[in-house]
Amino acid sequence: MAFTQKQIDKFNRQKYITELEKISKNLFRMFRDEKVCAQSFVLKFEQLKKKFDEKEEVQLDSEYHRQLKAYIERLYRHTCQAEDFSDENFADIREAEMSNLNRLQKLKNGTSYKKDKHRSKHKNEDWG
Repeated sequence: MAFTQKQIDKFNRQKYITELEKISKNLFRMFRDEKVCAQSFVLKFEQLKKKFDEKEEVQLDSEYHRQLKAYIERLYRHTCQAEDFSDENFADIREAEMSNLNRLQKLKNGTSYKKDKHRSKHKNEDWG
């Protein structure tokens, strides 16, 4: 069975977005782990970025995905492509970058919603 071009595009899009989110999860895990040093961070991040760059680029419609991609590109330039990136630099940016990733996650979760009929039910629940 042959796939249509639309199905192939959708598949490639899903793979691209999955790879983006995989990078963000790995970054957060590395920032959170106190045992990770700058050198191991750079090695892992370069592996993830290389795999991501192999994917065919697709247009991202979601604001979350666009910001996530921009964040990954910026972080890659400031860490992996910087010659003077060291353990001290990594320790300095750790908290700030975890906050940035958390903010991106909030942007993603902000798109989920509750129907109005469920929202109003819980709004006045604690009023007795």
